[in-house]
Amino acid sequence: MENHKNIDAKGISEIRKKRKSTIDPSKLAEALCQGDKTALSRAITLIESNHQKHITEANKVIALCLQKPIQSIRIGITGVPGVGKSTFIETFGQLLTSNGNKVAVLTVDPTSRQSKGSILGDKTRMESLTKDSNAFIRPSPSGHSLGGVARKTRESIILCEAAGFNIILIETVGVGQSETAVHGMVDFFLLLKLAGAGDELQGIKRGIIEMADGIAINKADGDNLPKALIAKSEFENALQLYPPKENGYRPTVSCCSATENTGIKEVWENIENYIYQSRKTDYFNKKRTQQNKNWLYETIEAKLKSDFFEDSLISNKINHYIEQIISKKISPFQAADQLIAIFKSRS
Repeated sequence: MENHKNIDAKGISEIRKKRKSTIDPSKLAEALCQGDKTALSRAITLIESNHQKHITEANKVIALCLQKPIQSIRIGITGVPGVGKSTFIETFGQLLTSNGNKVAVLTVDPTSRQSKGSILGDKTRMESLTKDSNAFIRPSPSGHSLGGVARKTRESIILCEAAGFNIILIETVGVGQSETAVHGMVDFFLLLKLAGAGDELQGIKRGIIEMADGIAINKADGDNLPKALIAKSEFENALQLYPPKENGYRPTVSCCSATENTGIKEVWENIENYIYQSRKTDYFNKKRTQQNKNWLYETIEAKLKSDFFEDSLISNKINHYIEQIISKKISPFQAADQLIAIFKSRS
C-alpha cells in the first residue's frame, strides 16, 4: 500500500513538472489580459529566461498582449540609497490604488549581481502595498549588463499594462546609467532628494536636472522640515537656469514625507498636470513613439553584440587578438575590423 502511495506521489510530481514546463502562449496571454497576477508573474519569468524556446514563447505572449490597448502612465523614480524610495513608493502606491488605480512596481538594477540590490528587501518592507489587490510588485532580474535588464523591464511594462495596471512605477535601485535607461522608458521621471544630506550641490548636476520632470524633497518632517524648505528653494532657483521641457512644462519641486504621508498628494497632482499638458500638446504620444524607435535600435544593437560574442569562432580568436593588441602588433581598431570581418563572413 505504501509503495502504491509513493508511486502516486511520484506520478503527481511528474505531472506537475510537465505542466510547469509546458507553456501555451495564447492561454497565458489570455489569462494575463484578464488580470490574473499568477499569469503575469509567470509571463515575466518567461521573458527573463535566456533559453531560446522561452524567448520564442515570450515573444508570442508579448505580441498578443500588444493587441490590448490601455491608457497608462509610466513613472520613473530615482534617488540615492537612503532617500526613502521604498517608503515613498509604498505610500505613493497606496494613494494611487485608493483613487481606483491599478499599480505595478518594477525596478531596474544592473548592479544587483554584486550588491544583491535592494528591491527584494523593498518588497518585504512594502507589506501593505504587497497585500493590496490593486498592486503588483516585481523585482527585475539581475544581469550581466544594463541593456539586458532594461530590455526585460520594457517587456515587463507591456505585460503589466496588458494585465490592466494603468500606472507603472519603475524604480532605479542603482544610480548613473540606470537613471538614463529608466528615463528612456517612462512618461514622467521623478527625482527624490534629501535635505541636509550634503548632496544638494550634487543634485544640481546638469544631467540629472535635465532628465527630471519633477523633484520631491523627501523626509520633510520634524526638525528636517526647515532644511527641506531651503532645499526646495535652491532647486527651484537652479531649475530657472534650464529651458522648459519640449512640451513647455517647467519641472516642479515639492516637499513630502512618506512616513508622515504629507505632500504625497501634491507630488501626484504635479505628475497629473504634466501628463495632462503632454497629452494636450500630443507630446505624450510623440515621446512614446520615439521611445519605441529607440527600443528597436537598442534591441538590434544588443542582439548583434550578443550574437557576435557568442559566436564560437570569435570566442576562439578574440584572446589571440587581445594578445596582439597588448604586444602592440595591432591596434584595437584593426583587431575589431578583422574580427567583424570574420563574423560577417560566417553570416
